[in-house]
Amino acid sequence: MNAKVVIAPGREKSVYYRHPWIFSGAVKSVEGGPADGDVVQVVDHEERVCGQGFYNFASEIRVRVFQWGESVEIDAEFWRARIRRAIQSRSRLAVDPETDSYRLIHSDADGIPGLIVDRYGDYLVVQMTTRGVEQRKQLFVDVLTEELSPLGIWHRGDADMEEKEGFTLPDGLLGGGAPPKDLVIREGGFEFLTDIADGHKTGFYLDQRDNRRRAAAHTGAGEVLDAFCYTGAFALHSLAQGADRVTLADSSVSALETARRNLDRAGYSVADEDCIAGNCFQLFRRFRDEGRSFDSVIIDPPKLAPSRSRVKSAMRAYKDINLLGVKLVRPGGSLVTFSCSGAVDAAAFQEMIFHTALDTGRDIQIVERLSQGLDHPVSVTFPESQYLCGVVLRIE
Repeated sequence: MNAKVVIAPGREKSVYYRHPWIFSGAVKSVEGGPADGDVVQVVDHEERVCGQGFYNFASEIRVRVFQWGESVEIDAEFWRARIRRAIQSRSRLAVDPETDSYRLIHSDADGIPGLIVDRYGDYLVVQMTTRGVEQRKQLFVDVLTEELSPLGIWHRGDADMEEKEGFTLPDGLLGGGAPPKDLVIREGGFEFLTDIADGHKTGFYLDQRDNRRRAAAHTGAGEVLDAFCYTGAFALHSLAQGADRVTLADSSVSALETARRNLDRAGYSVADEDCIAGNCFQLFRRFRDEGRSFDSVIIDPPKLAPSRSRVKSAMRAYKDINLLGVKLVRPGGSLVTFSCSGAVDAAAFQEMIFHTALDTGRDIQIVERLSQGLDHPVSVTFPESQYLCGVVLRIE
């Protein structure tokens, strides 16, 4: 490996602290003429070796470092070791008979920047979001096949990331056979119908697995509103813990239909009037104007701040929906609310809750804090790997 990237004087701090992203403004020079996707050595301005990473001139993130310290050979066995390490760290989930779907590889946090691998029963869904991983697509598919023997490997692209990285990789089969349209997966002893080809994210919100169980301890009584419900997982856990009635709300008619089917499979029925398709912001206003209230409200919206430039508008939206949500909760009830926007940290989210409490005039207590599951690890040197935050609130 002859190519190297030299960090500009005064810009080495993040590299010394092992943050894996090197932005274009931190680069002093590039030597050896690397192509986009190549592995380069990273050195400081005094030529001290810092590590190795994927180079991409097309991206604002010029280098994504995955190996720290002295240079080593980056070959198929290097990546096999990384994949095995990630799989082994999920061994507790692998032997859980009640759960067969979880994240196996979490990109930079598992030392493979741009590779996300989710297990859905006997199938794998992958996302390749960096040029370095995309160029080694077949290598990763081969290693995953050898290590896990899936029935099929399906690619789900991230168009925004691909555009930023300067490549296009269409959705579709990468190995084995195609998954069924309604793939049945298990989570916590429940079965869920999942569409890994066309559903949200890679088919299911695997990162909320632990939170569904923990939230149900607070929402498993009385009437529950599950907003942005997708395929009904929070509602199902609430019913299993004793909720009397759930109202499902989502903008997707097809997601609501799948939610009803999932609840039916578990032995719970939902009346037509309790499955409501529409914009949840507008629905919350309608419920408020109608004088409706609930013992618990769950708010799990999609990513509202896809970038830091959108944080201000996202915080207004979070404030809006949570203020409305608080008004719908009966005294002594619970509000379970989330942000999956990595640009919005837990402190900013709690500050939004603080202002919501002031504006509603109600006494609000945080009784539990929630985050992503153990299969979505957070690297201590890479805070961006923590993107999901949530709280369980008691509303007096």
